[in-house]
Amino acid sequence: MIYITRRERFNAAHKLFREDWSDEQNLETFGKCSNPNWHGHNYELFVTVKGEVNPETGFVIDLKALKNIICTQVTNKLDHRNVNLDVDFMKGKMASTEVLAIEIFKQLKPHIEQHGAALHKILLRETENNYVEYYGE
Repeated sequence: MIYITRRERFNAAHKLFREDWSDEQNLETFGKCSNPNWHGHNYELFVTVKGEVNPETGFVIDLKALKNIICTQVTNKLDHRNVNLDVDFMKGKMASTEVLAIEIFKQLKPHIEQHGAALHKILLRETENNYVEYYGE
């Protein structure tokens, strides 16, 4: 078993809030992340796949194919968008980094499997100090 990771980047805005809570409760819980006028991040997305090396190609997965999957299914939908309003797979969900990582995993998994590899993990870096790892569990 071997693991290979592809990094992609995207910029997106979001707001952490619950419509059923008051502005005060949202501010108390989510702090400045509940800014009514949104806020943005320069995200880094690391997609790690695993599998056996194909003896004919030397690849677990063709990295051009992996890049295309990530861009088509995730980064093109998120880049320079509002996560809360513009992203189909985030409709009705809390736009936290944790939930975003889970939903990205769900978007990528079947497409990666079609190429004979398995999605091992998503690492989503929101800031230089904060990131989430999700293994599909």
